[in-house]
Amino acid sequence: MENITLTSSPETPYFPEVNFDIESGKCEISGESYMEETYKFYLPLITWIKQYIETKNQKIELIIKLIYLNTSSTKCILDMLEVLKDYQDKGGDVKVIWYYDIDDPDMVDEVEDFEVESGMKIELREFE
Repeated sequence: MENITLTSSPETPYFPEVNFDIESGKCEISGESYMEETYKFYLPLITWIKQYIETKNQKIELIIKLIYLNTSSTKCILDMLEVLKDYQDKGGDVKVIWYYDIDDPDMVDEVEDFEVESGMKIELREFE
């Protein structure tokens, strides 16, 4: 297993930045997410989380700093949360933090929907 680091570029502004760190268990997704074939982008991230859980069996922290995400990205994030919820239900140490813009109340509603759908507690934090 290796870290995953993906940076955004002017050619792909609709792909989020990703930093999944195997040592700390911190998995950060930031920026915007509205690419075509979303599942092809997120499947390796979901697979990484599953492998981390199986091999490390340590605390994992998902940090989301998405300014915008489309419907297919929403489904992929929900898939991640469901994997984490399953791990938590089996005794795993999981924390989910979602940063939002105070001027975007719709994002707060969306995160609350994620909580209901996944059963995960999500800590909301304002962007600094």
